[in-house]
Amino acid sequence: MTAQLNRILLYVKDIPEVTDFYIRHFGFEARHEDGDRIVELVHPDGGARLMLYQAAKSVREGQVTAKLVFDVADVPAFCDAARQNGLAFGSIHKADGYCFANAKDPAKNSISISSKAFRSLP
Repeated sequence: MTAQLNRILLYVKDIPEVTDFYIRHFGFEARHEDGDRIVELVHPDGGARLMLYQAAKSVREGQVTAKLVFDVADVPAFCDAARQNGLAFGSIHKADGYCFANAKDPAKNSISISSKAFRSLP
């Protein structure tokens, strides 16, 4: 089972300001679905997507504000396989039509596996 890195989640204090920055300076386009707390920035030429999420008041910007999100079709199966290989993910969380689980890399960077890219939208 493999996982591709296609999304980078950034915890930010001012989502509109950061959205405008990446649109203006790097040519991203913003996508936001009703009821979703994430603003997804997609580049028309492809590449990794930036996902902007509201940072907690306690988060200091510039420190531990990024999370690598790996797309996997089956989060529970990936968690089981990872556990057998020595990587334990936390609880599986359910969101709007997808699920995700979190862990840390050896340097304590946040990582996540998510089935968001594989969900079917109405």
